Amino acid sequence: MTWKFVFLTTLFFLFSTFNLKAQGLKYSLADFYKYDADLAQLTDSIFNTLTERERIAQMVITSAGDLGKSDETVKDLVEKNLIGGVVYLKGKEEDHKSLIKDLKKISTHNGSIPLINSMDAEPSLFNGRILGTEKMVNTIDIKSLEQCDSVVKVINQKLRDVGIHHNYAPVVDLSPNNEAIKSRSFGSNRDSVVMLSNQFISSTQSDNIVATAKHFPGHGLVTGDTHKKSVYIDGPLQEVDVYRHLIEDGVISIMVSHITVINNEQFGTKGLPSSCSRTIVTDLLKNEMNFKGIVITDALNIMKAVTVLGKATLKASIAGCDMILMPIDELQTINWIEEEMKVNPVYKRQVYQSVLKILRLKICLNLI
Repeated sequence: MTWKFVFLTTLFFLFSTFNLKAQGLKYSLADFYKYDADLAQLTDSIFNTLTERERIAQMVITSAGDLGKSDETVKDLVEKNLIGGVVYLKGKEEDHKSLIKDLKKISTHNGSIPLINSMDAEPSLFNGRILGTEKMVNTIDIKSLEQCDSVVKVINQKLRDVGIHHNYAPVVDLSPNNEAIKSRSFGSNRDSVVMLSNQFISSTQSDNIVATAKHFPGHGLVTGDTHKKSVYIDGPLQEVDVYRHLIEDGVISIMVSHITVINNEQFGTKGLPSSCSRTIVTDLLKNEMNFKGIVITDALNIMKAVTVLGKATLKASIAGCDMILMPIDELQTINWIEEEMKVNPVYKRQVYQSVLKILRLKICLNLI
């Protein structure tokens, strides 16, 4: 990144900050979906200072922690400006904090766009993500709006303490009986799942932490675990209506699963996982369901349902995903996307829209 980015961004930020303070305004996640000319101008100005590869890097989310890539590898990725964020997996609170501090120092020194820090802080996974935390109730045992709000407040406080901005929760799948979901679901009653999911999302985003509904288009009413093999929705998409309610009520992020859809004339994925299917991501989620937020893939590095594909990260991006989660090779992913952009102007415009959404999100999180 050149000195021009630092100079122009600083100049524009100082002007905008003065202007906003004069108006008594402050951006937050509540502004993400709103029309705001100043916010759009600020987003565009930052986008225009970035090189093509720096833009693409905003879409790439690597992993850290005991189950992720080594600290040295992640630091090298930040030093080379190859990622836009990090998901923190299993680890001690002090270790997460230490790495976040180190990465911020590298990013600041390089004049790079700040990283977005994320975590699978579902109630059922929370204690495994931040070791040593007080025992958390499983999602399946949350039965009321009040209890849900109370649980989320505890999670949010810890996420803020650690430095996490984006929570890959809640799970909105409709059954606790699936091999991969188990206690991570709010249950099988559609109405209560929608009600509790909306409460979880609202309580999360009101604290300026991004919530994520997952696993689109639905992982509850299937057999098998995409970590281990290809899993299929056979016939109609029975869980999609849950997401319609959450989209209407303002969820900012949706995670797309690696489930393959078969025997469905309209939304069959032709052998591809949903995360790599343009039919699911763009035609259904973005166009038909009018979702304007951040579409993120499920993990792309370990799940057998997707690792068998060639260029899976590129296919996920072409499908319409905005964030590419845990690619096996971040540099290769950027190279693939850049090469495709050179020969596909329609795809290039799509990538730009993804990057603009991510930059807008970082502004609303007060990272930029």
